[in-house]
Amino acid sequence: MLTYALCMSCSLLFGAEHTVIEISTNNIGLVLRTGNDGRLYQSYLGKKLTHKDDILHLPLGTEAYITGGMEDYFEPALSVVNTDGNPSLLLKYIGHEVKKPEANVTETVVTLQGDKYPVTVKLYYTAYQKENVIKTWTEISHREKKPIVMNRYASSMLHFNKSSYLLTEFSGDWATEVRAKEQPLAFGKKIIDTKLGARANMHCSPFFELAFDAPATETVGEVLVGTLGWTGNFRFTFEVDNNGALRVVSGINPWASDYDIKAGETFRTPDFYFTYSFTGKGQASRNLHDWARNYQIKNGKGDRMTLLNNWEATYFNFNEEKLLHLMDNAVELGVDMFLLDDGWFGNKYPRSSDRQGLGDWKETADKLPHGIGYLTEAAHKKGIKFGLWIEPEMVNPKSELYEKHPDWVIHMPNREEYYFRNQLVLDLTNPQVQEYVFGIVDRLMTQYPDIAYFKWDCNSPITNIYSPYLKDKQSHLYVDFVRGLYNVLERINAKYPNLPMMLCSGGGGRTDYEALKYFTEFWPSDNTDPIERLFIQWGYSQVFPAKVLSAHVTTWNSKSSIKFRTDVAMMGRLGFDIKLEDMNKGDEAYCRAAVENYNRLKPVILDGDMYRLVSPYEGNHTATMYVGKAGDHAVLFAFDIHPRYAEKSLPVCLQGLKPDKMYRAKEINLMPGARSSLGADGKRYSGEFLMNVGLNLFTTGQLNSRVIEITEE
Repeated sequence: MLTYALCMSCSLLFGAEHTVIEISTNNIGLVLRTGNDGRLYQSYLGKKLTHKDDILHLPLGTEAYITGGMEDYFEPALSVVNTDGNPSLLLKYIGHEVKKPEANVTETVVTLQGDKYPVTVKLYYTAYQKENVIKTWTEISHREKKPIVMNRYASSMLHFNKSSYLLTEFSGDWATEVRAKEQPLAFGKKIIDTKLGARANMHCSPFFELAFDAPATETVGEVLVGTLGWTGNFRFTFEVDNNGALRVVSGINPWASDYDIKAGETFRTPDFYFTYSFTGKGQASRNLHDWARNYQIKNGKGDRMTLLNNWEATYFNFNEEKLLHLMDNAVELGVDMFLLDDGWFGNKYPRSSDRQGLGDWKETADKLPHGIGYLTEAAHKKGIKFGLWIEPEMVNPKSELYEKHPDWVIHMPNREEYYFRNQLVLDLTNPQVQEYVFGIVDRLMTQYPDIAYFKWDCNSPITNIYSPYLKDKQSHLYVDFVRGLYNVLERINAKYPNLPMMLCSGGGGRTDYEALKYFTEFWPSDNTDPIERLFIQWGYSQVFPAKVLSAHVTTWNSKSSIKFRTDVAMMGRLGFDIKLEDMNKGDEAYCRAAVENYNRLKPVILDGDMYRLVSPYEGNHTATMYVGKAGDHAVLFAFDIHPRYAEKSLPVCLQGLKPDKMYRAKEINLMPGARSSLGADGKRYSGEFLMNVGLNLFTTGQLNSRVIEITEE
């Protein structure tokens, strides 16, 4: 690691009072500057300025990390109450340093100090050069004799001065996740936030898109995409002031979360990640996808297993015989793993519904008389892996755990309990509870080391909001709960570093990049209707690569063919949640062939560049393609949803290919005995033709799908 002296390398020094700090990637430039008053300002954020002398012409800008209680009239990044009760803080620049932990990464740390109170704030900026992503967070500490109280503590504050701002948020509910909604920002505040705690993202996702001056398309426009790495309450504040300038404040939601820190302690905020594209939304997504695979998600460069889940085949009603039969189904399909879902545990209160047993992690004797080990051994003999569903942070009131440890549960004293999905949340602020939750995984892995995968669920937000452990520190609950969860996940990851896990939360209730340090993928939604999944997967793809989106073929929407459902699921980590008995022989043969194709195409779909060609929001069709990093291999998915009779259909221009190379286009994933209706099937085209003239991808058929493999020759 190289460390440069203060004010060296990516900074310029123009007099003692005019330090300039340039934080940049290959394409993005963020310029900070000190003023005559010694405070730090954001002078610029946009396309990287390559001529250093031009930086001198930038305006001073707006204070980079605005504090409360001073002369600013709008939303601050940091607000504290000092030990003497004074609710003001003024920060001045002390110095900065630049580190280069690796060739592609530069870390800049700017230190600010209170002018009258001994409060220190460090602003961290990590720039990923090739990926054009910047990660920022804040560390806050002090040297007062007593604790200070923070009532706002943002990870990031960014400033913009443009003619107009268009915000896209991704909100919804259970089974309606990530519905994209664009709106202009005018004077005042727009807040996207959550107060749900554990299942924080149930109503809104922790990411946004912000277009400047005009609406951005996939290929045109200036757009910033930001997301917060925090598996709990978050808040994004977008505030346009009286001069038309916009500030974006991102971090933990300070609602009901005043936090006090003692002298010598350091409070570290979550990471905020952003990228800035000058050629539309598609490039912003590809930036984040590359960064995530290279630096953030667990096993980001590794493989993903296909699977068969038993949930929709059996729900809670199963025994060993049924499970062994489903394992045979998995073998027939050619997938890598069988996943046993909810309902396998509890004896005093057997888990026969979601009303009891949660928290009692011992196999139900009459369902699984030979235990989990019998199932892992059976799977091994059949040549497949075995995975298991758990929900370790939750408890049913009707459980042995709750009877034994009511003090381990978040619930109000002197109030009648109320439940979300018949359950309560364990108090992960309590180290004993953290030990218990870690022990669930540790015991299962110790006792049954052939478990190859966990589906980790979290079906309830925090209700009955009171921690018996925290006592007089209740405002710490939402923050310390998440920190407790991370403590558990860190221990699991340290002991079982190669254990894949799916992050599930009643669907897409947890979808953030900090959690994905510990999970290989997440469950986007319980809604597996393939039409709805086209919209859901489109929404998540704005920020997350296909590699982390679990996509299953189920019986939802029986009007759609098995081909349509499978083609949709192939755009993520492919799985099945279906019985072979629900298919005819032709459907079975199709699925087996589709799995073979998927395994062959995984390097392109999971690790290639994604191009969203036609949005489902724009009409009755949608198309997405994935291009391998070498540009020599691509796969294109096209879907007719509900086209109108005799509607006009135009060719779709492809993206990401090499203009001067020749490619052959061939339709794959055909039903047994079917012939391709694609006029381009088997023909050779130049990349230039495919990207400028395009292919006729769509038909007037209802719920029709095509998968086209494109290979350089």
